[in-house]
Amino acid sequence: MLSSPLSGFLHLGGLRTALYNYIFAKKHGGSFILRLEDTDQSRVVPGAAEGIEDMLEWAGIPPDESPRRGGPAGPYQQSRRLELYTKACDVLVEKGAAYRCFCTPQRLELLKKEALRSRQVPRYDNRCRHLTAKQVAEKLSQGSEWVIRFRLEGDVEPFNDLVYGWTRHEVASVEGDPVILKGDGFPTYHLANVVDDHHMEISHVLRGTEWLTSTSKHLLLYRAFGWDPPQFAHLPLLLNRDGTKLSKRQGDIFVERFAQDGYLPEALLDIITTCGSGFTGNQGGRTLEQLISEFNVGRITTHSALLDLDKLPEFNRTHLVRRIEDERLRPKVVGELQALVEQAYGEQLVDRQVLEKDYVERVLLLWKGRISLLKSLVSPSYSYLWVRPSVPREQLQALSAEVDEIGRLVLGLVEGQATALTTEGLSQDLKGLQERIKGTKYSTMMKILRLALSGQQQGPSIAEMMVSLGPREACERIRKMLSS
Repeated sequence: MLSSPLSGFLHLGGLRTALYNYIFAKKHGGSFILRLEDTDQSRVVPGAAEGIEDMLEWAGIPPDESPRRGGPAGPYQQSRRLELYTKACDVLVEKGAAYRCFCTPQRLELLKKEALRSRQVPRYDNRCRHLTAKQVAEKLSQGSEWVIRFRLEGDVEPFNDLVYGWTRHEVASVEGDPVILKGDGFPTYHLANVVDDHHMEISHVLRGTEWLTSTSKHLLLYRAFGWDPPQFAHLPLLLNRDGTKLSKRQGDIFVERFAQDGYLPEALLDIITTCGSGFTGNQGGRTLEQLISEFNVGRITTHSALLDLDKLPEFNRTHLVRRIEDERLRPKVVGELQALVEQAYGEQLVDRQVLEKDYVERVLLLWKGRISLLKSLVSPSYSYLWVRPSVPREQLQALSAEVDEIGRLVLGLVEGQATALTTEGLSQDLKGLQERIKGTKYSTMMKILRLALSGQQQGPSIAEMMVSLGPREACERIRKMLSS
């Protein structure tokens, strides 16, 4: 079960938590449920709800139940479940496990300042816990504003966290009674998640270790309601490789940015699990199916996971090669590259043969393993693959008067090949051709061919360029040089 706040878009830490919940659910035949927290209305970011589900679907780990998909335990957005929380608070107040607090913001601020002045941790002094029923009735009749606080007890029972083992935190000795229902009628995280987990029949909650100390508080709430709690597994922190905290202010930790930059979802899932724990192996290059197969919650350690994003391009290269080599996945990659070419060079594609499936597939198979991102193939360095150059004949003849002879010899060389073109073979053959051209140096001949094939002054070797273009496209460009 993933409970996600709407105070921002999905970042890498949230993605990892979602992934572990998804893997755990699929490993054990359960359902992965997404519930969105929007009870703090001042922090809700417009579009965050849609963005979170969009990114989970992009990553290949869509929830089984969510605000978008619906389900038997909906609604899955907490602002639409307010009546449920109000009723739960009424039950606690009737039991004496919770009470109305009438302390003003000014009084609470004074308590905080006094604690800080005394070098103590600020906490509520539980003043309203001791109000009599008559005093409460008087304040209500006066129209005093109130919140509901939960009465913390001192006899906290230990719980067996699936990652950290047996744990307990005597919250009553370090905290004041927490607010569970605010003055605007919205619950706090503590109440909302306990109530929702019970009514949605959640069996397991995998969440960040920052909630570990609050779990004892939540268990007290479960006990006050008379409900059985789910099992908890608190995941260690995901940190930068230098041990510093991932910050949402670093624009580069949001999942949407990686998607926009052209990274593959499986590469992102791979790197955030390889740097952590919970699997029988720790090698990179694993698919989601392999992650599910190898997962064991008992293998998650309490050590923080150090994420080195400098390695992400290499992870992406691995998974891009896998997609290209898989005949079932390759058509999708072909389509994506065709779309990128259209986007980058649409108006320049006078000869649209470069968008044909066989040609695009050939480019992918030749360049796999040498690019980290698919979009690299439409960068200026690779523009010759897609745009047939138009070089004035005068520019070519300024280099050599033997332009036509060079073109005819190269055409004969390529058209006469009985086997597939290879970079090494072509390099040798081109050097042999130059010996038959008396008035042009080898370096000048290469400049002419480079202009004819790409229109560029620099780039890959001529042999590599011709292999990439393939015999048909290379010959077409040489003929264009001859007819210009």
